[in-house]
Amino acid sequence: MEISSRRQVELKGEKNSAEETTVDWRGRPSDPLKHGGMKAAAFVLGLQGFEIMAIAAVGNNLITYVINEMHFSLSKAANTVTNFIGTVFILALLGGYLSDSYLGCFWTMLIFAFVELSGFILLSVQAHLPQLKPPQCNMVSDGDKCVEASGFKALIFFVALYLVALGSGCVKPNMIAHGADQFDHKQSKKLSKYFNAAYFAFSMGELIALTLLVYVQTHSGMDVGFGVSAAAMAMGLITLISGTLFYRNKPPQGSILTPIAQVFVAATLKRKQVCPSDPRMLHAIHSKEPNSDNPISDTSPNPQLTPRFRFLNKACIKTIQDGKESSWRLCSVNQVEQVKILMSVVPIFACTIVFNTILAQLQTFSVQQGSSMNTQLTKSFHIPPASLQAIPYIMLIFIVPLYDTFFVPFARRITGHDSGITPLQRIGAGLFLATFSMISAALMEYKRRESAVKSHETLSIFWITPQFLIFGISEMLTAVGLIEFFYKQSLKGMQSFLTAITYCSYSFGFFLSSLLVSLVNKVTSSGSSGDGWLTDNDLNKDRLDLFYWFLAVLSFLNFLNYLFWARWYSNNRSSSTLQDSNISLKVAGDDNNVYPSNDVV
Repeated sequence: MEISSRRQVELKGEKNSAEETTVDWRGRPSDPLKHGGMKAAAFVLGLQGFEIMAIAAVGNNLITYVINEMHFSLSKAANTVTNFIGTVFILALLGGYLSDSYLGCFWTMLIFAFVELSGFILLSVQAHLPQLKPPQCNMVSDGDKCVEASGFKALIFFVALYLVALGSGCVKPNMIAHGADQFDHKQSKKLSKYFNAAYFAFSMGELIALTLLVYVQTHSGMDVGFGVSAAAMAMGLITLISGTLFYRNKPPQGSILTPIAQVFVAATLKRKQVCPSDPRMLHAIHSKEPNSDNPISDTSPNPQLTPRFRFLNKACIKTIQDGKESSWRLCSVNQVEQVKILMSVVPIFACTIVFNTILAQLQTFSVQQGSSMNTQLTKSFHIPPASLQAIPYIMLIFIVPLYDTFFVPFARRITGHDSGITPLQRIGAGLFLATFSMISAALMEYKRRESAVKSHETLSIFWITPQFLIFGISEMLTAVGLIEFFYKQSLKGMQSFLTAITYCSYSFGFFLSSLLVSLVNKVTSSGSSGDGWLTDNDLNKDRLDLFYWFLAVLSFLNFLNYLFWARWYSNNRSSSTLQDSNISLKVAGDDNNVYPSNDVV
């Protein structure tokens, strides 16, 4: 009975989702035969591939440029890179908000893709003109004599860099959301396939950036490399525009933050009220004129409050029975429940922050590790250290199709879940593997340092392959699982914003990395020797291996924390779904607005 009732709720949730309005490029109702589907999503995947190609080539080799050309110290350069990448992902919130509230996905991508392109062009100009850079100097042999970029030169660099950050941050969440919008929730298998295809496009873009584009930067100069990034971004724009006639677009819903704020304000104002046992005392939308200004409030014949976050339930209490209360004093049951959904996913989001702190190390310190190793592959060819990050993506372009083609159908037969395993299970597996990436990095760095200091030997750069390989698989599981988990939450009209929240995990992770580097330096420098783990520009004098061990322990503790919150979410979700299922059995023709995730850890 429980299974059949849950299935009934799922079917009704799919019905409501399918009825959500979508339009074509002229604003007319979309035609399922002409608009949407994988054909339309392919254009968005093209933009995603070109955009990640452009920005990855900049971000992954930026630390080398900042040290060698702008003459920043190692710790300052690392923080510059992590702050830049962190800003990219925190600005995803702005992109998601503008898209869902005012512009829609397509126009948000179009506008900010041009902003990103202008940043790449300015970076290329700055790298090409000697008068916009400090005098050339070898930071390895003459580091104390090198002049750090400052004043107007630093201003041009940071303006260009943060134009790229603004554009990329606002484009990223909308690429994922707009591609997913080409499918309705009755196509959940195709939607799951799309999320895997999106990661495949991401992997291809990263692979080309970390091989071909980094090679161009290394051998032809950063000015040419930045120019190639600009060309890749221009190709992405052309690809996006080419699919205009095929897209199904979700119109913006008005401010998505106002109804959320209304729930908290109303609950605060009525904090001394007692929730009545009579549901007629609660505000449920039954009128023929739904509140069109409230994008997260939806009509439902039989709304029901859930026990989680009970303090918010007071926002639904009617204090004026025959009059009309302000929307800042009285909210609908559905409106409150939507805010509860948003709050319930915050702990899951928070558990991925440490994961992205580990990612930050692979784009900063691990690149510097590679620079201090033997990069020679043949007599005439040397591997650029930044290209090491291509190793997991070489593997992933084969693993992702195999995962989608073989593992998902196999797991689907066992679990009955359209994605094979639930998004929460996928995230958990990724977080667990991330710990072993840092263990591998710590062991390798200890061996590299011992060989360099005691034996005066330079290890091959391939020794650091395992840490990139393990984290590549970990990222495939965690990143896709998190995006799928957030997108499938039943928050109408907030898909871009929810996707943007997943990118904020990257942002907080990179900011946390900067904080940890500074904190570790301060704590470890307070001893009698005064030498911190990461204070020198020379890795042979630093203790990067100990910092990696610290991150490994932190990662494992974070995994245990995730298990707790994932279980908490699943238990709350299951109780809410069962409660709504019982209601749907009692009320004939009840169109419930629940879209259960069926996530169980």
